Amino acid sequence: MTFTGFPEAALDFYDDLEMDNTKTFWEAHRDVHATAVAAPMKALTAALADEFGDAKIFRPYRDVRFSKDKTPYKTHQGAFVAKGPSTGYYVQVGAPGVRVGVGFYEASGPRLASVREAIVDQRRGAELEDVLAALSAAGWEVGGDRLKTAPRGYSADHPRIELLRHKSMTLGKAYGFEPVIHTPELLDRVRADWREATPFVEWVLRYARA
Repeated sequence: MTFTGFPEAALDFYDDLEMDNTKTFWEAHRDVHATAVAAPMKALTAALADEFGDAKIFRPYRDVRFSKDKTPYKTHQGAFVAKGPSTGYYVQVGAPGVRVGVGFYEASGPRLASVREAIVDQRRGAELEDVLAALSAAGWEVGGDRLKTAPRGYSADHPRIELLRHKSMTLGKAYGFEPVIHTPELLDRVRADWREATPFVEWVLRYARA
């Protein structure tokens, strides 16, 4: 299937799902999800696979076992290309439109320790600062889970303390409702943005030891 963009029906579907997140709604609109959401996402990720690798397209069902929120369905469709443990490239579509991302969304204790070791190192830490500065200037937003205070063993006045506080680190860019998301040109936008953010992914893969 050739990627032609996400139709407006995809955004409308998630708008309605946010208002009526029930099995009854889902079953009545299952065909909309299949044609307007799932099929375009498969086409998009398939077109990117030669350069970035095969994507995992996430299931639409929420894991509610340990959540107070028992609504059964996710209000977006995401896909992730893994390049390392919990590290790689991401794209999603939902009611707010389309969004792309890169980074690592969780890390084991030893792996996070190795990331912090690299951040503290003058050469490797400065390298990360340069990468993040360039991507921030290009419109990427730094996210991820962070400690409220300095991690144990690190000084609160370390020059890179804001980076050291991260337990995960991601970069995101939203296209929102831009007309391009409904066109084949979205493929080129996602490809270009993933390429642009590859230096960050490579930094993580280089210094985050499992």
